[in-house]
Amino acid sequence: MAELHSDDDGWLGDFHRGPAVFSVHRVLDGAYPLAPTQYRIACNDGAGPREICRFLGEADTDPEWFGRWQGDEWCPWILERANRLIDAPERG
Repeated sequence: MAELHSDDDGWLGDFHRGPAVFSVHRVLDGAYPLAPTQYRIACNDGAGPREICRFLGEADTDPEWFGRWQGDEWCPWILERANRLIDAPERG
C-alpha cells in the first residue's frame, strides 16, 4: 500500500468528521529555528485536499481560516482535534 504522506512533508496525522478528512501538518518550508512553529490544516471533502487554516503553535495567536471556513461552526472542534495531533502525532 502506498504512503499517503511522505516523511518530509510535516504530516502529523488525520481525523475526520462525516465525509471530510482533515490533515494536520507542521510547516517546514521557510521555518526558522527561533520562530514559533507554524501549522496548517488541509481538508478533503471529496473535491481534493485544500488548505483551510494556518496557525502558530502559541496559545495567544488567532488561527487564519480560509474561504468558507472563516467563522464556520466546526472551527473550534477542528482546532481542538488538530492540537491533539500536535501533542501526540501519528508520525512526525
